[in-house]
Amino acid sequence: MPRLLDLDGRGELTAVHVRLVAQALGKSERTVWRWLAVARRDRRLARVEASRFTVTTEIRQLLALWGGNASRVHAELVRQAAEDPDAPAVPSLSTLHRAVRRDLTRGERAGLKSGEAARRAHDVFGQRPPTHRNAAWEGDHKHVPVEVDVEGELATPWVTWFIDCATKVVTGVAVTAHAPSRDAVLASLRIAITRGGPFGPMGGLPGRIRVDRGKEFLCATVTAAMGAFAVPVTDLPAYSPHLKGTIEALNDAVEEMFLVSLPRYTGRQRLTGGRLADPDAPPLTYEAFVGLLLDWVTWWNTEHRPAALNGKTPVQAWQADPTPLADVPAGQMATFALEDDGRTYTITTNGVRRRRRDYLAPWMNGRTGTKVSVRHLPHHDDTIEVFDVVTGRYLGPAFLAAAASREQIRSVQAARTAAARRLKADLKAAEKLRRRRFEASTVAAPPRLLASPTSSQAEDELGTAARVDRRALARPDFVPHGPAPAGWVRPVAAAPPPDKDTDDH
Repeated sequence: MPRLLDLDGRGELTAVHVRLVAQALGKSERTVWRWLAVARRDRRLARVEASRFTVTTEIRQLLALWGGNASRVHAELVRQAAEDPDAPAVPSLSTLHRAVRRDLTRGERAGLKSGEAARRAHDVFGQRPPTHRNAAWEGDHKHVPVEVDVEGELATPWVTWFIDCATKVVTGVAVTAHAPSRDAVLASLRIAITRGGPFGPMGGLPGRIRVDRGKEFLCATVTAAMGAFAVPVTDLPAYSPHLKGTIEALNDAVEEMFLVSLPRYTGRQRLTGGRLADPDAPPLTYEAFVGLLLDWVTWWNTEHRPAALNGKTPVQAWQADPTPLADVPAGQMATFALEDDGRTYTITTNGVRRRRRDYLAPWMNGRTGTKVSVRHLPHHDDTIEVFDVVTGRYLGPAFLAAAASREQIRSVQAARTAAARRLKADLKAAEKLRRRRFEASTVAAPPRLLASPTSSQAEDELGTAARVDRRALARPDFVPHGPAPAGWVRPVAAAPPPDKDTDDH
């Protein structure tokens, strides 16, 4: 209409203009001429909306009160109108239904009925731009809905794991039979960063780690351990799974693709009255469950092909990414995520005694009396890491003597035997140095000591012998020379000078 009115005001409006507008809008020319007449008369460019019932703030509150039930809201409006003669007229139930569908979105109606989670299901979320491997990891705990046998009692384990967002590779996993603490986070991170264990060679240092405000992930031990490698731990808002969609998708996948098939899955279909079809099914042992879970993670990394990877497995996507990896030296990993109690210990003949327990290691042989400090992984007392107090140098790990395996005991004995053997060899060499040797005598004379050459004299003698040996080995006539190739230019013999006497004749 503004364009037609402008043409009409300048006297340039024709039937051709009206016909073009009518064809573009799918209306008849008569309708367009009628709109133009109304615009000339009332200076109105749009149709007048008829008055209709709309959803007000009061209606929204009533919908929240009655759980989104429009029929109950209508009954409440009728009751209020009967009690208050000055109340506005109550629309019909069908009018109220139309207003609710027109004025409220699907998400708003779902939220008024079931809450924030239902409303969020109708939101749209963008995807982060594609990145490279190790650009970002996401970590989370997964409460496993499967009852397993833990030392004769049924328990539901927890899984703590990390996944690379770009390649979907699971880099580290730790399972606990109880609610996880910081030791589970540190154990999983250690496996992921060292690129060892069942998930190597994937891993290394990530650019950042995203978690959802879990106290285990944000404890001082974890943040300090990652901060030492300049890896920020991003604290996402609580109850925001869409901000870490990669790990949430893994949590859903492990339940739908693996856990649902295990015995004593708590989400199993139920019979009438909520009874299980087989309530006495034998549970898996904790060890068996951990083994099956690690096998599934291996399958996920090496055989599963997520849609986002365009037909590649996570391992193939990882190997196809040329992004350089950042590894941590073994010496630095010795202090990773370990706690120091601040005490000084002494290596004795029983090893290092800590908390009324003795710790041994093969490298301790010959070090009794050394002052050391001890670091350990939280809640894990089977091994410790030992450092020299004076120099701060890392000496090595030590294991609990009371729980040592046969191989560990043998390693200590072998180190002790090797030390004794080295000392024996050194003592024998020293005895040879003590012996005085005399020159052989061919005539009656006092004995003369053999003079030992100095180091410079010995080097000169050895060098001379080497040169003589090389000259002796040189055999230029051993392989005769062959004929010169035909393409070589041969020197031409000079002609003799002419005889002067002959020239005179």
